[in-house]
Amino acid sequence: GSRLLCPLFSSSTNDEFLKEKRAQIMSRGLPKQKPIEGVKQVLVFASGKGGVGKSTTAGKFLFALTSIFIITKAVGLLDADVYGPSIPKMMNLKGNPELSPKNLMRPLKNYGIACMSMGFLVEETAPVVWRGLMVMSAIEKLLRQVDWGQLDYLVIDMPPGTGDVQLSVSQNIPVTGAVIVSTPQDIALLDARKGAEMFRKVHVPVLGLVQNMSVFQCPKCKHETHIFGADGVRDLAKTLGLDVLGDIPLNVNIRETCDAGQPIVISQPQSDMVSLVLCT
Repeated sequence: GSRLLCPLFSSSTNDEFLKEKRAQIMSRGLPKQKPIEGVKQVLVFASGKGGVGKSTTAGKFLFALTSIFIITKAVGLLDADVYGPSIPKMMNLKGNPELSPKNLMRPLKNYGIACMSMGFLVEETAPVVWRGLMVMSAIEKLLRQVDWGQLDYLVIDMPPGTGDVQLSVSQNIPVTGAVIVSTPQDIALLDARKGAEMFRKVHVPVLGLVQNMSVFQCPKCKHETHIFGADGVRDLAKTLGLDVLGDIPLNVNIRETCDAGQPIVISQPQSDMVSLVLCT
């Protein structure tokens, strides 16, 4: 018996032995990452708290890609928020996806962006009242049963929080990086930090943070008010050792154009807001 235990205590192989055993234990039950066919890079846009403009920012990023690279980059947008899909309205898309000869769903397309969402599969006003296992099944279908064609970038708009969907996406497909979106408000920053730490734990690089709704400028007198606080995301970025990728003001035109399904980059290309969006 002592001879069997000897390798654990005797030599420099001890550390390697323990590392190997730990890796075996940790890997049990975890799915193997498999790329999405035809997709070169996957980026996820996430936030800890809902309502901070994550979906809007994800859309802006894709419009920036198509505007900067004209039509040289093929891009797609996957709405992974099963309970509250917002991409169909923002992208002005309705209808059910067609099926390919291989029985895969074909994304709906508008403004040069291929989109897939749970919102295309259920009635617009119908609530999705599902338990976790059904949500996981839906996410698996959205990841694996969609014919994306050939994409340079697929952006996944995550639901709020740090739950099953985030873990499932991170563990099932190779993710190039995550972008965390937050307002400067302390309450939102608490959850934004949790989101960043979660991605680090599952070995997804956090590319940086976006500060949304950072300042409101009165359209009449031009006075600026920091409704949600000033520079909170910048301070968090310093704490986490991350970059601030963008700083987007609170602007009524951005809200109105998103609600109308005519994003400001498309409907008001000469607007001052567009230059800020594209820089982000």
